[in-house]
Amino acid sequence: MNEAISNDTDRALGFTIPARHARGRVVRLGAALDTILAAHAYPPPIEALLAEALTLAALLGSTLKDVGGQLTLQAQTESGVVKLLVCDYKAGELRGYVQYDAERLAAGPEDPSLFALFGTGYLAITFDQAATKERYQGIVPLDGDTLADAAESYFIQSEQIPSLVRLGIKRQPDGRHVAGGLFLQHLPEGEEGRERLHVRLDHPEWEHVAILGGTMGADELADPALPLETLVWRLFNEEQEVRLLSDVPLARGCRCSPEYIAGVLGQFPPAEQADMADEHGLIHVDCQFCSTKFPVPVSAIVS
Repeated sequence: MNEAISNDTDRALGFTIPARHARGRVVRLGAALDTILAAHAYPPPIEALLAEALTLAALLGSTLKDVGGQLTLQAQTESGVVKLLVCDYKAGELRGYVQYDAERLAAGPEDPSLFALFGTGYLAITFDQAATKERYQGIVPLDGDTLADAAESYFIQSEQIPSLVRLGIKRQPDGRHVAGGLFLQHLPEGEEGRERLHVRLDHPEWEHVAILGGTMGADELADPALPLETLVWRLFNEEQEVRLLSDVPLARGCRCSPEYIAGVLGQFPPAEQADMADEHGLIHVDCQFCSTKFPVPVSAIVS
């Protein structure tokens, strides 16, 4: 097996099962995930949470047909250990970060549950369509065991589409991370005068697909030696037809730059810019996503 196949990471692969009116997507993250996590010295529970969120963002974001569209996941709470979790996907690029209370995390269990991390929290999933300037957002409570449970609730409540989400996260012996995910949906027939499949959660076609998808283990999803095509074949090799779609390369991407930062600072009045600057006339800005530090001269800011 060649290296390209034996280390199948940082891509998303879509597929459809026409006879079952279903579509799916599998993703696996490797180096892109490590690059994002390395920007902050997260403790293991926060590291695992962010890895799960980034995998979910890759699964959902890579379904966007609008190449300029963006998917954003945001979970926020006032009462939990985690104050804010943000991940987004745009054109195959991922970024994310977590704000958390280190003291409360250290005082809690070694392997905290989702409730222990967030308390009473909510997950917002937002799709921004660049071409039409439309925005779709759904908010669901974080009352399941995982972020995958919350995502499934979003599609049932906000879009009434039966969905299945499976995530797997693994830390390799050498410290590197691998994360994988599976996303399945039942598509509406939408034909006039016929019942729309997406309002029937117990439709036999969907039950069949969901049962098969539920057999996919976390270890398989996070095994870089298993090509994504192999995962799809293992699940649905007895189906009449499975159509593979074009794959999407995934990478860490942060949209910060000196020009962008200067543009944001230019929205502040000159007096406030002066207050933010140090004795050398520099405003120091840290990107929360990638931890890059930007010293911006006030003289270079165009208001």
